[in-house]
Amino acid sequence: MQEFEIQSMTCGGCAGRVTQALKKLDVQARVEIDIPGQTVRVETREDRASVIAALTQAGYPPK
Repeated sequence: MQEFEIQSMTCGGCAGRVTQALKKLDVQARVEIDIPGQTVRVETREDRASVIAALTQAGYPPK
């Protein structure tokens, strides 16, 4: 499981867009969002660089 801090994720809409971006990368990904903690955990077969690129492209670059 990979974990990322995303400071720009502040609401349910943001969490939905983050989840959508990760599911687009890997439809079988398991995504856990913590809005108050501004973290996302993802279990995916994709490598870390691909996940970071997907998050960044969606407008939510990890810290």
